[in-house]
Amino acid sequence: MLLRAAAIVSPAIDASSPWKQQQQQHYGLKKGISTDKCSVGVAAGYMKSKRGVGKHCVRAAVGGQGQPTAALTGVIFEPFLEVQNELTQVSLSFSESLARQKFSESCEVALNEQINVEYNVSYIYHALFAYFDRDNVALPGFAKYFKDASDEERGHAEKLMKYQNIRGGKVKLQSILLPTLMEFDNAQKAMELALSLEKLTNQKLLNLHAVAQEANDGQMTDFIEGNFLTEQVEAIKKVSEYVSQLRRIGRGHAVWHFDQMLLNGGDVAAA
Repeated sequence: MLLRAAAIVSPAIDASSPWKQQQQQHYGLKKGISTDKCSVGVAAGYMKSKRGVGKHCVRAAVGGQGQPTAALTGVIFEPFLEVQNELTQVSLSFSESLARQKFSESCEVALNEQINVEYNVSYIYHALFAYFDRDNVALPGFAKYFKDASDEERGHAEKLMKYQNIRGGKVKLQSILLPTLMEFDNAQKAMELALSLEKLTNQKLLNLHAVAQEANDGQMTDFIEGNFLTEQVEAIKKVSEYVSQLRRIGRGHAVWHFDQMLLNGGDVAAA
């Protein structure tokens, strides 16, 4: 899209007024050149404000035969040639994204893999919720904690899916693995499993970040850093503390107090 149009500064006052004639002489406008026949562009004029301060705006002027006039002010507009190259890359197919730009196939595949990781972790946490909600286990605080954790991981998966669509990729869901270990002789073992899952998720996010860096995708690395990495290391710290506390209190009545703490959102239950 190569356009070259001359630009002139023209008064925006009635042509019959002495003020306009004075401004035409001031700007050196030649007689016979119409300031009203302007091409599409930024249009305005020289207007006298109430305080006497003039406001300028640029018009792209054309000659009488549709040919560009000489640049009277020295201002020339030349739209970027790169636009032509981008225009040729816009797909005409309804099955291809129009928003996709500088988004590599490796990043698209890695995002789909991370979506699968988040869904698998969410599935395991949901199974842990069901375990602790059983009548012969009866630890509602642990059930609530793992239900919230399951919802959070699913939310992460949906956020990644949304981002995949924003960048013009295609979401491809994969199989979810069946949890094999869902019976625990104490709550400590379940929390240790949760810690392992949080560390695994963090490692997978770091791998995703590395793929984005290798593809020189600055926007994707910023997205991962801003939405996942900080939150993930904070989650690892929190679950690590829970594991340490459960190891310290052992089994028995203290586990009930810990469960009440989880149920009350971190507040220790009264004895």
